Formats: sequence, structure tokens, C-alpha cells
Amino acid sequence: MRITIFFTTLLGLIAAATSADAGTVLDRVKARGIVVCGGAERPGLAVPGADGRWSGLEVDICRAVATAVLGSPERMAFHRYETPKNFDAVGRNEDDLYFLTASEISEHDLAGKVAPGQTVFLQSDAVMVNASSKIQHVADLAGDSICYMIASSAERSLEAYFDAVRKDWDHRPFSEDGEMNDTYNVQHCHAVAGEITTLADTRLDRGVNKMISRILPEPLTVFPIMAATGTGDGQWSALVAWTIDTLISAERPDTRWYAGGVRAMPIAAPELGLDKDWQQRVVAAVGDYGVIFERNLGAKSPFKLERGLNANLVNGGALLAPFIE
Repeated sequence: MRITIFFTTLLGLIAAATSADAGTVLDRVKARGIVVCGGAERPGLAVPGADGRWSGLEVDICRAVATAVLGSPERMAFHRYETPKNFDAVGRNEDDLYFLTASEISEHDLAGKVAPGQTVFLQSDAVMVNASSKIQHVADLAGDSICYMIASSAERSLEAYFDAVRKDWDHRPFSEDGEMNDTYNVQHCHAVAGEITTLADTRLDRGVNKMISRILPEPLTVFPIMAATGTGDGQWSALVAWTIDTLISAERPDTRWYAGGVRAMPIAAPELGLDKDWQQRVVAAVGDYGVIFERNLGAKSPFKLERGLNANLVNGGALLAPFIE
């Protein structure tokens, strides 16, 4: 009898502890009054302005989470991750939402400390050339000079690409991006490789020769930037995931067979602390994923990037979120 009472009491204590821990991040966010997000600085994704206010696609997703939880897109902050110390903070779960690549997770030993979530952007390494160049494809650069940053994913992608096509190329490595861009703008190297968002930013600076550039159509590699959360709070991870899914699925159009907009995947989840109007409030505050992309990276931004793989699957891209099928 005493053994039965002991185990019943023990199970009760475990259940109580689990219940108390389930909402720790949500409780922390509400007590703090802001959602804190972080990631590497990337043009069009996360960039600080002169006034210190961050903007970009990742920042707008952080604003969406803040709207869902706290009712306002302004109740958020963004941290830049660029040093090992910054990434140590990720491991300690000091922030609420992290935008990370697989390489960043691997290099900083975060696999056991963060739960990888939805893909928020399909980043790619690409190559850019002078718009007047006869080069049309990366393979056309065989034997030619290509600038790139040392130890970057672009360097690894270039090596892999030219090994695969069994062709040589002229390596032009740099440790400073400003020096690399200057070298490219005076055409001491005939192409430059990097993340496509960085290349789109680079081509805005036409240099002393006012050169116009274009990005070659095929990517060297494509990799996801994920919205990650700490491993210790499933409630918070689910809340973040459903918010991002809402942004993606809300872009689906109404048809005779499927509902579109926020009705494409209506999510009633009071268990997550979300009221019945939360999805409408989020999309009204920041727009659906397509609106967010166009504002930060597409036609309404300085970068003028095509949606490509970052289009919804219904529009020929690779992004897909749950919808009522």
C-alpha cells in the first residue's frame, strides 16, 4: 500500500513539473513583453537600419510571432549572430526564435539544443557576372576567374560544381568582402560567387565603372534557413510552427475545391495561448509569405529577386505548409 502511494505521489509530482515547464517560453515572453529572435545578418532577410531597427523577411516572421502572442508586430527584438559567443547564447536558449542553417547548427554544436522547424527561406549559392558578358551559365566560366570569400559555402559549392563537370577555373579567394566586391567591379575577376541575397545586394553598388550585373540562372547549391526553437518547450515550438505555416498557407488562393487565405488552414489552438482571431491578426499585420517576400526581396524591394523555389508549391515553388486537403 505504501509503495502504491509513493509511486502515485511521484507520478503526480512529475506531471505537475511537466505542466509547469510546458509554458516556460510563452510565460517568459509575456513577462518580458517582447519576442526575441536572432540570426546571421543577411540582405533582405535580416539587416539593421541606421536607426537600429531591423528589417527583412526573417524579421517580419519574428513580427508575426509577436503579433500572435502579444498582439503587436512591434513587440519584438532581433539579435545578430556572428561570433561563437553569439551562438553560445543560442545553446543556452537565451532567445525565443532562431533563424539558422544546417552548417551553423553543425559548426556550433547546436543539434541537441535546438529543434529545427519550418524552412523560412531557401537560400542558394550563385554566381554573378557583368550583364554585358557572353557568359550564360556557370559552366561557361571554365578557365575564368571567380571571386569568393574564403571558407564560405560558395567556395565549397564552386569546388564541387567544377569537380562535377571536370573543368578548371581560376580561384580568386578573399577574406574581406569589400575588397572582393571592388575587385569584381573593376573586372579583375570576371565573376563573383556568394549567397544569392548577398549578390543581389552587391549588384546595387555598381562601382566606379557603373557596371550592371546579372545573376546566372542556375544555383550552385540550395539550402534551407530554418526557424529553430529550444528543445525544452513543445508548446512554444508548436506555436512558432503554426504561425509560420499560417503565413505560407495563407498565400493559397480560393478555388472551387479548396479554401484560400487564412481559411486554407484554420488553427484553433487555445492550448497554445492563441485566441480565435489570431491568424487574421497576424496576416493583417505582416501579410502572407508572398507579401513578405515581395516587400523584402522581390519586386517591391531594391533586390528584385524572383520567387523561384521560394514560391508556394501551388505556384510552382518548393514552399509548402499544411492546408485542409
